[in-house]
Amino acid sequence: MIHLLLSVPALPEAIAAADAAAPAATAVETAAAKPDTQLLLQQLLDWGIDMGGRILGAIIIFFVGKLLIALVNKLVASVLHRRKVDAGVQSFMKSLVNILLTILLIVAIVGKLGIETTSFAALLASAGVAVGMALSGNLQNFAGGLILLLLRPYRTGDFIECQGVMGTVREIQIFHTMLHSPDNKVLFVPNGALSSGNIINYSRDPLRRIDWTFGVEYGTDFAKVKAVAAEVLAKDARILTDPEPFIALTALSSSSVDVLVRVWVKSDDYWDVSFDTNRAIYEAFNAAGIAFPFPQLTVHKA
Repeated sequence: MIHLLLSVPALPEAIAAADAAAPAATAVETAAAKPDTQLLLQQLLDWGIDMGGRILGAIIIFFVGKLLIALVNKLVASVLHRRKVDAGVQSFMKSLVNILLTILLIVAIVGKLGIETTSFAALLASAGVAVGMALSGNLQNFAGGLILLLLRPYRTGDFIECQGVMGTVREIQIFHTMLHSPDNKVLFVPNGALSSGNIINYSRDPLRRIDWTFGVEYGTDFAKVKAVAAEVLAKDARILTDPEPFIALTALSSSSVDVLVRVWVKSDDYWDVSFDTNRAIYEAFNAAGIAFPFPQLTVHKA
C-alpha cells in the first residue's frame, strides 16, 4: 500500500515524458519519409525525361520516315518509268512499296516508344490472321492482281469488257482495276473476279472487224444493193482493202431481205467508221431508190 502511494506522484512525470518524446518520434518518422518522397519524385522525373525523349524521337522518326518514304516512292516511280514498265505494273508496284514502307515506319516508331517489337510483331501477326480471315476477299483480290500483272490480259489504255461492264483501263491497283466507261463513269472492278472471269479485250489486236446488217424490201435488186454499198465503202479511206470488204445476202426475214456487210478497220477507228457508215448507207440507199422495209401486217377480209 505504501509502495502504491509512492508510485502515484510519478504518474504525471511519466505522462509528461511521453508527451515530450512524441514530437521526437514524429520528427524521426518525417525524416525517414522525406527521402522516400524525394526518391519517388526523382524516379518520376527520370521517367518523364526518358519518356519525353522517346516521344520526341518517335516524332522525329515519323517525319523523317515520311520524307524518306516520299523519296523512295519517287525513286521507284522514276526507275519504273525509265525502264518503260507498263503503267498498270507501275501503279501496282508503287502502291505495294508504299504500304510496305509505311508498315516498317510504324514498327520503327513502336520500337522507339519502348514497346517490344517482338511482342508487337506477334500481336500484329495474330491480328493479321484475324483480319485476313475477315478480309479473305481482299486477299483474293491481291492474289488476282499479281496474276493479272503476270499474265497481262490487258494493259493500261486498253478498252475491255468484264463482269458486265465496259471501259478503258486507267490503273491496275493492288485490289481493284480502275476503268473509265464511255460515259465517263469511274468503275472499280475487283482483281479477284477479273483473274477468274471472262475478259474481252477490244484493244489487244490492232485491227477490228465491223459488221452491219441492212434490211431492204422484197423485190429489190440485190446486185444494185451490193454495188451501192460497195461504192459507199470505197469512199471511206479508213476502211481497209486487205482484208477486203465482204457483202452478202444473209437472210430472208419475215418482212425484209437482210444484207450483211463486213469490213476491217484499225481499232482506233472502230466507232467512228461504224457510225459514219450507218449514215452513209442510209443516205446512199435513199438516193438510189432502195427502200428500207418496216414491220407490217396484211389483213385479208373473209
